[in-house]
Amino acid sequence: MMKLVFQTAAAALALTAMAPANAMVGGAPAADSSVSRAVMTIVGSRGNFCSGALIAPDLILSAAHCITPDATYKIVAYDTRRQPTLLDVKRVALHPQFNAQGIAAHRASADVALLQLATPMPGGIAPVTLGAPLQPIAAGASFTVTGIGVTRRGDGKSGGTVRSASLVATGRPGTLQIRLVDPATNNAREGLGACTGDSGAPVFEAQSGRAVIIGVVSWSTGANNAAGCGGLTGVTPLTLYKDWILKTARSWGAGT
Repeated sequence: MMKLVFQTAAAALALTAMAPANAMVGGAPAADSSVSRAVMTIVGSRGNFCSGALIAPDLILSAAHCITPDATYKIVAYDTRRQPTLLDVKRVALHPQFNAQGIAAHRASADVALLQLATPMPGGIAPVTLGAPLQPIAAGASFTVTGIGVTRRGDGKSGGTVRSASLVATGRPGTLQIRLVDPATNNAREGLGACTGDSGAPVFEAQSGRAVIIGVVSWSTGANNAAGCGGLTGVTPLTLYKDWILKTARSWGAGT
């Protein structure tokens, strides 16, 4: 997934205070408020920004390729008036089996990371439910991607608002990787999908009447697998990694 560069964390905070049109790349609607407040912006000291989801009062789930061990990170959160504030990150962890070269080549890898806040999330923001996709995963199964990425590729000012896209699984989805596509365009032309800033975004599946995080966004392509956005959205499912997430959270004493 491409990463948009900022000179400072303050610049990223200014971006998130803007109110661009409610559309993910391809024209998806704004995210449902029941999950949108739990989707966070992760800002890195080395110039990238990604998406993440609050899964416990002090714990953010994102993608490992968003995290550089020698960088520092801040979380952008909003109060009830939609005013942004920067929160400190206490520590981060990448899954030990993560392979950056694999993700860069759109191959399956353990592209999962956790960030622990220095203090619990303020403002009564409710964490979202952590899970795994229902098995077996069939081509055509429906999922929802919810992130803070740009609505127009290359236009950083169009990012920073939580948006959702309803996509379906294509190819041979499994426990290592799920490839999602806009069913209206089927990767033949640009459609709905993740873009710059949506790396690490939560991917939801409806289970027993509620939205459950079943994976994170790892990469995207343009139509017909070209470079860009609006073609395929690559997802790392949590099937094989949920136990690591829970074990790491317990070792940190993070809220559950």
